Amino acid sequence: MAHYKAADSKREQFRRYLEKSGVLDTLTKVLVALYEEPEKPNSALDFLKHHLGASAPENPEIEALRLEVAEMKEKYEAVLEENKNLKTKVKVCLVF
Repeated sequence: MAHYKAADSKREQFRRYLEKSGVLDTLTKVLVALYEEPEKPNSALDFLKHHLGASAPENPEIEALRLEVAEMKEKYEAVLEENKNLKTKVKVCLVF
């Protein structure tokens, strides 16, 4: 009997932890959104993953990496353009 009460106590502490951290509220909102979805998705799990991922706050490190990737793409495009121009110049020089 004591083991049963200990398990209930741990379960209740965990439930309070989830409630305090906003997990229960977020899960409830996503499940309600799925319930209210007029056309149910083929994969409820994918729906949950998508909506939970979308509602999570953005990690500053991830945002910094996204900015870095955008900068690298710009530099890459500039290098490609420069390479194209240099190839054209080389062809012109070889013709003369």
